[in-house]
Amino acid sequence: MIALLQNVWWLLVLIGVMILIHELGHFWAARAFDVKVDVFSFGFGPRLFGFKRGEVDYRFSAILFGGYVKMAGEQPGEATDDPRAFLNKPRWQRLIIAAAGPAMNVVLAIALLTGLYTVNYEKIVDEGGAIVGHLTPDYPAARAGVQVGDKIVKFNGRENPDWEDIFDTIVGSAEHPIPIVVERGGNKIALTVTPILDEREGFGSVGWEGQNEIQVVQVTEGMPAASAGLKIGDLLLKVNGIAIHSRYTLPETIRKSEGKPVTIEYQRDGQQHIVTMKPVFADRDEKPRWMIGVAPDVKWHKVTQQLSLPDAFHQSLVNNGKNAGLIVQVMKGIAERRMSAKNLEGPVGMAKHAKEAAELGASEFLKLMAVVSLNLAIFNLLPIPILDGGMILTLLIEMVIGKDLSMSIKESMLKVGFVFLMMLVVFVLYNDIAKRITPGVVVSRQPHPAPHVKHSKG
Repeated sequence: MIALLQNVWWLLVLIGVMILIHELGHFWAARAFDVKVDVFSFGFGPRLFGFKRGEVDYRFSAILFGGYVKMAGEQPGEATDDPRAFLNKPRWQRLIIAAAGPAMNVVLAIALLTGLYTVNYEKIVDEGGAIVGHLTPDYPAARAGVQVGDKIVKFNGRENPDWEDIFDTIVGSAEHPIPIVVERGGNKIALTVTPILDEREGFGSVGWEGQNEIQVVQVTEGMPAASAGLKIGDLLLKVNGIAIHSRYTLPETIRKSEGKPVTIEYQRDGQQHIVTMKPVFADRDEKPRWMIGVAPDVKWHKVTQQLSLPDAFHQSLVNNGKNAGLIVQVMKGIAERRMSAKNLEGPVGMAKHAKEAAELGASEFLKLMAVVSLNLAIFNLLPIPILDGGMILTLLIEMVIGKDLSMSIKESMLKVGFVFLMMLVVFVLYNDIAKRITPGVVVSRQPHPAPHVKHSKG
């Protein structure tokens, strides 16, 4: 119960700021053009409490997942002779008012990262470049001829890419061939990989992971790893003589051991150690398998610094641009059925991510807030009736044809938009519940693992 309340609290904090900023955008723009505003509501449904200042009723409503600004005469068919009514204002002013909400969410995302980077900017250092550390059998990368140890020197036309560039391209490119060049033994080899839609992960995948240092991030009490003395922070070097450069090497080796003893070499405080342990057959999180009770993950090498305000602003623009591109790519992939709609998260999933990000610290929470704010802006700009984008599209059409669309067309568009949103709400809620009933393995993106990554346990 306490965990549930914590999830709800952090979700309210996360979306509360974004909703407030979004609605303030509409509100300020409306006031700037002297549009009469009747209600500024945080939440939907019945009014809980609030206050009235001037002609505006500032209120908190029963359903806190959202908000709205009610302007006089804004609904189709709401006839009024008041020159301050929304529909009596020029179309260009109404367009700016509609766009102001998403615009403020973009401003929020940029401001959050700019402020964060002036205090704490983390950059992951990948000195060796994009070197393949693991290949999943029968996946596109392995079938294309990629080998462990290959260095990716060119990917989809980009020279010397990092893993973030690679991931951002692959995630929305299912069934789209991607030309690559790998360096192997001093030779450069041109290959082509075609990502597939990984149903378990919900996005494009080629079945590879970078070569990284791997450390222990979790040890289960009462399991062989704990009995053998492994601790969180130990650097994993080898298992049965096989070098460990991927999160998957250890669990896959253990699962194939059929219960036979495994030998693990690890490093702690600069000293190397060797232990041998016998896996046990257990059921943890997934289907029963051989395990030793340890979760490996990448040991990221980060450089932390404080950027000047201009540099922080520039880096914020760069990172928000990348995030926006990825969001659009995911939406496009879902629309083209190249990506699974399982990627869509509802309030339950968002609440969980918000709590986990908060537990990791203010930096991670602010990063999550920036990404979600950007999501909200882009989603609201979709040309769907009832969303800001639908209103903007309608106004642009009217500006081109020089007259208003008929009332029946506008009312029909709003009905369609409402039905679409209700279907979307039901779908994301179902997604949330299904994910919690049937947990899967979430693979972290490189090089920035999301706060909600589930570790592969061995």
